[in-house]
Amino acid sequence: MKRPRIVIAGAGFAGYQAARTLSRLARGSAEIVLINPTDYFLYVPLLPEVASGVLEPRRVTVSLPDTLPGVRVVLGEIDQIDLPDRRICYVDGEGDRAELSYDRLIVSIGSVNKLLPIPGANEHAHGFRTLPEALYLRDHLTRQIELADLSDDPAERATRCTFVVVGAGYTGTEVAAHCVSATDLLVRRHPRLAGQQVRWLLLDLADRVLPELDQRMSVTAQKVLDARGVETRFGTSVREATSDGVHLSDGEFIPTRSLIWCVGVRPDPVVDDLGLTTLKGRLVVDEFLAVPQHPEVYACGDAAAVPDPNRPGEVTPMTAQHAVRQGKLAAQNVAASYGHGSFRPYRHKDLGFVVDLGGAQAAANPLHVPISGPLAKAVTRGYHLASIPGNRIRVAADWTLESLLSRQGVQLGLVPPAAVPLDTASPELVHPVGR
Repeated sequence: MKRPRIVIAGAGFAGYQAARTLSRLARGSAEIVLINPTDYFLYVPLLPEVASGVLEPRRVTVSLPDTLPGVRVVLGEIDQIDLPDRRICYVDGEGDRAELSYDRLIVSIGSVNKLLPIPGANEHAHGFRTLPEALYLRDHLTRQIELADLSDDPAERATRCTFVVVGAGYTGTEVAAHCVSATDLLVRRHPRLAGQQVRWLLLDLADRVLPELDQRMSVTAQKVLDARGVETRFGTSVREATSDGVHLSDGEFIPTRSLIWCVGVRPDPVVDDLGLTTLKGRLVVDEFLAVPQHPEVYACGDAAAVPDPNRPGEVTPMTAQHAVRQGKLAAQNVAASYGHGSFRPYRHKDLGFVVDLGGAQAAANPLHVPISGPLAKAVTRGYHLASIPGNRIRVAADWTLESLLSRQGVQLGLVPPAAVPLDTASPELVHPVGR
């Protein structure tokens, strides 16, 4: 008897957990296929530490073949899902088109950078969701400080030493907190820049940093940002971006070569092309994560509008906590569709959040108990070590070395600006640059 083929589209938090759970449940009774543009799972929460030079890039990547026994990994960028014929069409790593049939499908293709109708943003801003974007930012920070050191023009020096982050949510706050320390360190290594101000601005239309989290965590983060000299501008965003700087919504012009885009995410455009019911770009599913009218298709993570049982009428937010749980449940319900176990609805309990602010600082509320400072830092690092599905010893070793040795500040030159455009359906890939 032919084994059924279960295809998982995307290896983010939800897709990786779905594959891992199915690998354990199937035990060879089904063919499990995972399609993803890269051969690794990316632990996104630690990307700010890659950009600031604390962690080496491979520390936040977990090999799919090494950690998913019994799962066939297919490298490809999905560009079409044919529901009537049960086929997935994709482009492989060498640009050739291919397709794959399925008996069950888990849609977990994740999200991409959220775009806003701001003139010049697509051309001059860079996102922060993937490893190429983090590597680009790491090089960019170093390059701007080195170019400032080469210049004798005070205005050019000030421009290159000014960095603007748009979005004061989880990602933007961590990026600003980590990277301001990195640029301060770089400046200290250039005697010609002695006394040069390094200016970081964090913008958001909200009235506080971390607007989606507990107010007490916002207060902690604000204190750390203030102490490090980060300027926070609330009720303010970018009106226009140019090659020379940004025009703010309050009329001010900020000369800068650095616009870091952390305004949030949107579901992968492939979801819209399915022709199914969506909610804010996310596939509508039932409490079992199944897609209506297509019982063979399940969706989870950022791609799915999963009903939130704790907030009737609402859907779960796009967070790693929800994605991990939904990935596991989608796998269990797919197994149940073959008679292994029973169907279960999505339920969750909020365990709290952690925000790493660099150095010895963090904000956390484990089980809704707010803590800050070194204690929160210990909890935050413990959480990440428990959550990352590999490389724990290597990550811990890098953290230890960071406290003992001087941080390296060199350009690797691997990711040019044009290779990480803001407006792309595949931010996890380094895009070819015309010669």
